[in-house]
Parts: sequence; structure tokens; C-alpha cells
Amino acid sequence: MASAACSYHGTVLLPSSTLQQHQRLNFHNIKMTRKQRYTAGGRHCNNTNVTCNVSLEDFIGGDLIKFDLGQWLSDVEEHKALAIYSPHEGGYEGRYLNRLRYQGYYFLDLTARGLGDPETTLTKFHPVCPPHVGKQPIARWYFPPEVDYRLSLLPPNAKGLVVWIIEAKVLSKAELQFLALLPTLRPKVRVIAECGNWRKFIWKPLKEISGLQPQEGV
Repeated sequence: MASAACSYHGTVLLPSSTLQQHQRLNFHNIKMTRKQRYTAGGRHCNNTNVTCNVSLEDFIGGDLIKFDLGQWLSDVEEHKALAIYSPHEGGYEGRYLNRLRYQGYYFLDLTARGLGDPETTLTKFHPVCPPHVGKQPIARWYFPPEVDYRLSLLPPNAKGLVVWIIEAKVLSKAELQFLALLPTLRPKVRVIAECGNWRKFIWKPLKEISGLQPQEGV
């Protein structure tokens, strides 16, 4: 099948045969029609309609300009523990992290895999057994509470400590409930848990995700 010549118009790839019909782009819904040419054998394909949902952010750099950063800061201060869902390609959460950094927060980055019991690791002295590789005797080392140790190292002008946990989707409901209650036990602590992925960067109160309070609209 002979391929139709195409040209770029904005951020949407349109065939040159229908380019003049789409001079005016609808920012909410772009609908384009591609007409297949006849093959040498005489067979042809039906017309195909492709609908693309495009917002204003796609034309002015939506990956750079985030209009919800103000709401993000207010929700962090109001709920103190949030569950976030970021796109699969990653990178978007960095702008929200930097906005908290600009407010004076310091960060404790942890991964949920291998974290162990969050209550013991974050708020109590906990044992750690290093690998002995089959030769050394089995030893047990005791480490201070991660959150309390980091809080003691904060400078006087720090606004607080953000415990940022990646891969939090592997945690149980009881572990998520403790993380949601951690800002109550340590008032200067904020918790951000990466609980999954979505088409765009969204967040919800961690208490709703863990079942401590009913979800909105339920």
C-alpha cells in the first residue's frame, strides 16, 4: 500500500490531503480523518477516525508549567500524608518535590521494598543483620530510629521533614495506616507515598487510601 504523505501541524500528525481542513485546532477535542489509498489489487480500507484529547498544557509546555502546585502545597499542609500517582514515564514528581524543597523541607528518601516494619524502622531502635557471606559469624547491629535521627539533624530554619517512600504499592493496609498517622506522632513530619501510576500526576490523602476515613463521594 502506498503511504500517504504526511506533514506536522502543531503537535498532531496529519495527512497532507486533509491538512487544510484542520487549520483551526480545538484545544479540547481534535478529530482527524485519514483516507487510505487504493492498493494495486483494487482493495481498499475504510476511513478511520482518530480522536485525540488535547489540553492547553500540551501546546505551552505542560511538562514544565504545573498549574496545580499551589493546591499541592495546601494539601500537603492540610492532610500531612499524601498518596501520589505519577505517570509511568516518570520525572513529573520531581517538580512537586522541588516545590516542597523551596518551602524549606528536608527529605528522607526510602524504598518500601526491604523497609521492614515501618513503625520499628522509622520510630524505634531496630536491629539489622548484615550478610555474613557464609564465613563471618551472624551479627546484629542496632540502628537509631530513622525519623527521629533525621529530625535531630535538621537546621533551626527547616520547616520540617518529608518522608518520601517509593514503591509504596507493596505495603499492606496496616503499614499504610501507620504512615498516615506518622505526622500525628511527629508533628514536623510529612509523608509522601508513591502508591501507583496514572495518566497524569494526581494525589489523594493517605488516610483515604488506607481506609482510615471514607473516601470522597462515598
